[in-house]
Amino acid sequence: MSLTPWCKVFPRIFGHERLVSHAPHSTYPHFLSFSPAGKGERSFYGVFLLQTALFLAFSNPLQAQDSRPNFAKRYLNGIFNDTTDIRQPQFIIYPTLAFAPETSWEIGVSPLYVYYARRDTSNRLSEINGFAFVTLENQYGLWLDHANYTHENKWFFLGSLRVQTFPLKYFGIGMDVPLGPENKHLAIVDANQIQFKERVLRKVSENFFVGPEFDFQRFSSVRFLDRPEAPAFERPQGDAGSTNFGIGWGLVWDERHNVLNVRHGNFHELAYLRYHPALSTFDFHTVISDNRIFRTLRPNQVLAIQALGVFNAGEVPFNQLGLLGGESLMRGYYLGRFRDKHYLAGQVEYRFLPLPLGFTKRLGAAVFAGAGSVAPRLRPEAFTKLAYSGGAGLRFLLFPKKDIYTRLDYARTPEGSGVYFFIGEAF
Repeated sequence: MSLTPWCKVFPRIFGHERLVSHAPHSTYPHFLSFSPAGKGERSFYGVFLLQTALFLAFSNPLQAQDSRPNFAKRYLNGIFNDTTDIRQPQFIIYPTLAFAPETSWEIGVSPLYVYYARRDTSNRLSEINGFAFVTLENQYGLWLDHANYTHENKWFFLGSLRVQTFPLKYFGIGMDVPLGPENKHLAIVDANQIQFKERVLRKVSENFFVGPEFDFQRFSSVRFLDRPEAPAFERPQGDAGSTNFGIGWGLVWDERHNVLNVRHGNFHELAYLRYHPALSTFDFHTVISDNRIFRTLRPNQVLAIQALGVFNAGEVPFNQLGLLGGESLMRGYYLGRFRDKHYLAGQVEYRFLPLPLGFTKRLGAAVFAGAGSVAPRLRPEAFTKLAYSGGAGLRFLLFPKKDIYTRLDYARTPEGSGVYFFIGEAF
């Protein structure tokens, strides 16, 4: 089992970070995670840092000499006791630390800022989050994500920026490989990546948003480092790198008020992107369909369902194919474990927010299951081979007044397991 800070190593699989990862349900910052990429490849140090911070905050021996609470204690007390007015913005920041053979030590920091436009709680909750890291092997990354609503939710700005150099695992294309714990990657891919995605959506009715969408991806200085014992394989399209700029349009029906923890409502998205050869190395089209339903079935119990489709046509570089896996959908699989032109997946999750424990109202839980597949063609018989995942998790109510939980999920697949520690629900 392996660790990655902020869990965003999954989208680090250079790729088309499925628009599911761009919708405001999953652009939350993540503390850290174990990735299912391989056993024993990373060591778990992020939790140690968090535990150390708690110890220093609440067990400082100098407190007997100074009645003033130290900065760490005031900071953590403000988070866990949440005495802030619900209208006030809130900010949180955490350090991350990890180790992997291909990166050596990795040091990072992850902040989150949430607010209501004009401090009016009738507006939808907005968020800005980031992540920055460096490694002792001169690798680095800067990530910025935002989901911002203006007053009266008239405009919705949703986007992300990625600037990074990081080693990534390539498993090949398609589903025609046997599932099992012994399956390993074919190569490590070293590359520099710049990715900027933005949607500018205008509200045209109470829950209906329409607007343009832009996606710029540059994948350069690419080196495939084949695993010595890996079988020979054909290099994928785009192995020398590419620069692609897509322009398109998005239609969104969104009934959610708190995108980090949806208790009731629907979310439907249909997006189209055109990567024209005048602006791109490759000539292709992408269509994304993301559909979610949330229902409160009993007090504090939520049923959440998601169905996602990513469909590509034309000359699609391997880093922008549909990618199966990650921290949101098909948890337990490394993002990009399976990839191809077309990707279909679905999941069901049942949430207890909170659990009826009696002694506290801040602990919750969830169980989930998902299935998905990738294929080179849009034919029913092409999706007959499925990948499965399932698991359970714990929840802690971090900001009670804004109803924002952290989640600790454990997912199992036929290939192994993954553990994820995030702010906000998976979708």
